[in-house]
Amino acid sequence: MRHTISILLQNEAGALSRVTDMFSTRGFNIESLNVAPTKDYAVSRLTLVTNGSDDTLEQIMKQLSKLIDVVDLRNMTTRDHIVRELVLFKLRLTTGTRAQLDEMVAEFGGAILDEHEGHYTVEITSSGPRIDGFLKSAERIAETDALVRSGAMAVSRGAPITWHG
Repeated sequence: MRHTISILLQNEAGALSRVTDMFSTRGFNIESLNVAPTKDYAVSRLTLVTNGSDDTLEQIMKQLSKLIDVVDLRNMTTRDHIVRELVLFKLRLTTGTRAQLDEMVAEFGGAILDEHEGHYTVEITSSGPRIDGFLKSAERIAETDALVRSGAMAVSRGAPITWHG
C-alpha cells in the first residue's frame, strides 16, 4: 500500500540525510520526497511517500520517531487530506495541433509556460494519478522530451493538525 508521511524536521545540516539513511539502512524505499521550510525557518516539512504493508509503515514510523532531528510526524494516509504534485513537461507536437494541446492542458487545469522552436513547456499541478492521465493523453499528440516532477506534498483537510514538540 502507498503511504504518505508528513514530517516536521529540524532545519539543520544532515537532518535530511539521517532520514534517508534510515530508509536505506533498513531496506525501505522512498517513492517521493519533498522538503521545504515552514513559517518557522528552524523547521522544515518533509513529505515522504513510500510503499509497504501496515507493519512496514509501523516500523518506519517508529524508526523515524527515534531520529533526533524529527520534531513530529504524521501518517497522512489515515487522515482526510489533499495531495498535490507539480510537474513540468517539455512536449513536442508529433500528430497534434497547438489547439489540441491548448484544449488538453485546459482540461487538466494546466498552463503552457513557454513555446520555443516547437517545444512546449507545460505545467500541471494535480494528484499523481491525474498527472499520469495527462501524460497518457499527451502521448496521443506529442512526444515528451523532458519531465520534471516535484514529488508529493500533502496537507490535512479542515483545521490544521496540532503538531507536538
